[in-house]
Amino acid sequence: MHQLVGHLNSLDPAAGEALRIVSYFDVLIARGAGLDGLLRGAAVLSGAAAGAEVRGRVTRRDPDGHPLTDSPDTSRRSPRRSHADWTVWLEREDPPEPNDEMIVERLALGVELLQARRRPEGGFDGIIDPALPIAERVALLAKRHIDPATPVRILATAAEAAQMDAPSAIVPTRYGLLRATLDLTGKFHPPGPVGFGIRVRADRAPESWDAAIIALRLTDASTPSVDATDLGAMLLLAQAYDPQAPHEDVRALAGLDQRTADILRTLVEADSIRSAAAELGMHHSTVQARLEALSRALGYDPRTNVGKMRYIAAALLLRLTDPVTPARTR
Repeated sequence: MHQLVGHLNSLDPAAGEALRIVSYFDVLIARGAGLDGLLRGAAVLSGAAAGAEVRGRVTRRDPDGHPLTDSPDTSRRSPRRSHADWTVWLEREDPPEPNDEMIVERLALGVELLQARRRPEGGFDGIIDPALPIAERVALLAKRHIDPATPVRILATAAEAAQMDAPSAIVPTRYGLLRATLDLTGKFHPPGPVGFGIRVRADRAPESWDAAIIALRLTDASTPSVDATDLGAMLLLAQAYDPQAPHEDVRALAGLDQRTADILRTLVEADSIRSAAAELGMHHSTVQARLEALSRALGYDPRTNVGKMRYIAAALLLRLTDPVTPARTR
């Protein structure tokens, strides 16, 4: 992640800084930071006082992370995010800085997650937690008047995506914070990016959530929504994959520059080398030479049936390996 931030900073300083903020808060939440820890992080990152009012109690931290006890000036609460039970904000005398909105957004997501965990029913996230015994998940379903046999599916969206009119929760995952939403009707079609999990019994909701995360990772600008059901047997491959230990086929694809990756994809999808050359605007002999070079680099011929299968599998798993970024465009 640090290498990715450095690379983005060299290409687009704003994108690199945004990713640093997202990563910073994700680490805080993954380590179990409480409200004070989240406020301290927001204050240090922004260089401004950060505050929160939760159920009538105000807590604030200065840019050095120290608690503030004086009465806050409400006119300086900008930007801010509000919920039924809480409000968070930054305090500046001057106009907001470019990253203030991102910092307050991630602070708000962290506070939302903390409050969800403290609710008497244990929060919706317990229903999709595979580590929770099934008896406890069934008890949580009962509190929501959901029969364990009810068909459901879970939707995965970005943590900052708008809430739908359904139970949802911000959930830490290996790809950072994501929003999980329970769909009982099968009629939810939010604007992308969104990953639709497989339809399962309510007491097997963690399986749908796992599939929804994979589906979300496969979305891009041209395909803003992916249904895990459409993956068929490829879903089993994705579920068995460990992004922390990528296969050599995945590493080989990750090492290609964008132009070479485009040529490889065209070669795999085209009916013939000649048609691939026409689509790429390259001479037939040049494309033939690139195919031979790629076959040596990959260790297989991507034009054969087995080679196509290896390429398709590796391309799928590469999408599950890439670090999470604020905006995926591929």
